[in-house]
Order: sequence, then C-alpha cells, then structure tokens
Amino acid sequence: MTKLKIKKDDMVLVLAGNSKDKRDQNGKYPAPHKVLKVLVKEQRAIVEGKNMVSKSTKPSAKNPQGGIIKQEAPIHISNLSLVDPKTGEPTRVAIKKNDDGKKVRVAKKSGEVIK
Repeated sequence: MTKLKIKKDDMVLVLAGNSKDKRDQNGKYPAPHKVLKVLVKEQRAIVEGKNMVSKSTKPSAKNPQGGIIKQEAPIHISNLSLVDPKTGEPTRVAIKKNDDGKKVRVAKKSGEVIK
C-alpha cells in the first residue's frame, strides 16, 4: 500500500473525469474543493460538490420520506491535484523534513509548506 499525499480537509482541483475543473478565458482555475474523506485502500477521495450521483433510499428514521438523494461519489487520487497555498494553482507535492526533523508536505511550484 502506498502513502497518499492528499489528506482530509485539503483543497484540491479535479483534473479528469466528468467533474473536471476547467480554466476560464483568463487561464485561471476555479475555486478549489475540500476533501471530505480519503479511502486509503481504494486510493480514492470524496470531494465536496464533485462527482455527484443519484442514489435511491428506502424510508428510514433519518429520512422518513425516502426517495432519490444526490451525494458525492469517490474520485481516484490520480485525478486530483493539491492546490498550492500561495498561488492557488495545482501543484505536485514533495515530502521534506523541517527544522524540527518532522516530515512536512511541500508544494513543488512555490516551496510553500502545506498544513
């Protein structure tokens, strides 16, 4: 199992698929989306407001009406890119040791530490 460089609460852009984030006429990317959950074994992540699917549900105590609900489906990690905190553009991630000797994630484009 490989270590993933995307974690919960990260801001990401979707690079491929039906929910792809496209640049506008000025060449700027849209606002990034928050990662709600990371499924490590499947190497997938659930991204807020992206890859929406319709799901039929039976009536329950939580949802007494039942019916069709919209919810996010997982997206493969390879189709996501972490957003550079400095520029707001997609970037690759490096892992480096900081002054304390702890491992931190660093944006390749700007060299900025990702929280």
